[in-house]
Amino acid sequence: MRVWFNRTFSSIHAALRLIRENDPDGRYELFASHPNPHALVRLNAHQFFEEPGDLKGDSYLEWCARFCRQHRIDIFVPGKEATSLAAEHQRFAQAGTALLSCADQETLRLIHDKHRFSAAVECQDAPPPVGAVCSDLASFDAAYEKLASEHGALCIKPAVSVYGIGFRKIRADRSAFSIFAAGDTYQIDLVSLRRMLGEQGTFAPLLVMEYLDGDEFSVDCVADRGTLKCAVARRKSSRPGEGQIIDPRQDIQRACRQIIAQFGLNGFINIQFREGRSGLRLLEVNPRMSGGIAMACLAGPNLPYLGLAGFDRGYDALTIPPIQAGLRVGEFNQAAVLQ
Repeated sequence: MRVWFNRTFSSIHAALRLIRENDPDGRYELFASHPNPHALVRLNAHQFFEEPGDLKGDSYLEWCARFCRQHRIDIFVPGKEATSLAAEHQRFAQAGTALLSCADQETLRLIHDKHRFSAAVECQDAPPPVGAVCSDLASFDAAYEKLASEHGALCIKPAVSVYGIGFRKIRADRSAFSIFAAGDTYQIDLVSLRRMLGEQGTFAPLLVMEYLDGDEFSVDCVADRGTLKCAVARRKSSRPGEGQIIDPRQDIQRACRQIIAQFGLNGFINIQFREGRSGLRLLEVNPRMSGGIAMACLAGPNLPYLGLAGFDRGYDALTIPPIQAGLRVGEFNQAAVLQ
């Protein structure tokens, strides 16, 4: 059975390795593509192809359709243009290819807009942080004044972003030079922030929210059309070098089940939580595998294989191992020959 992973985040090479390790009979022939001919994913794919880097939108979708027909792909796990491809299931099915999409197109658009998603999600065990949206200096000032009086420390981030790009803790007690000189990351002084926002006039929506200073959790999940099948939670240490702890606490498991059921999520999902003064809070849902999924798999369940095999053959045919709680896990760099 031919399975194709198109361009996506660099950590996909670990997912392909994990699938191959759990597939002794060789049921799955793994195809991967990327514009970079030296991408790490080629090390673990059975077949690697260089894909055009200048295509997007409909042109890229047509290239994907041709690739599936040409190589007789059975299952396509989309990364690039996943939201657009989620509306193309019938088109690919006519060529004999099943799309492993996390959700329908409208749900994916909702998930990617953190403001709209926070307003829509219903999660009793982990509601989103309290916040407000702003798109000019006046609306920022109003949001900051209201929230600071209620929650103390605040943060800001784009309504649409990945990798935590744009996230900053707002510091009213420090200068820009103090933050710069100390090398503190993910912080910005209030004076500089207000000056930058004022210079922009209007800008893409930003979220001003209560700052959560407790433990952060990254939860790697596999699901079957709204039913959670497995969730491995990693509790991240705030101190470098201490790794992450596998922590399958029950409120996080319940929260993942609630979110996945509400939005009918499928396949691979990563859900982020963090503790605050008022308890556990939902940060975001990523409709894809996380960069740390290999660490999660050290706890027992091989999530990339389970998600693929469950989609292919159904979860009734699979045995999901128990999660080993309390493991301290981490990653280290390893040298490799790329060609």
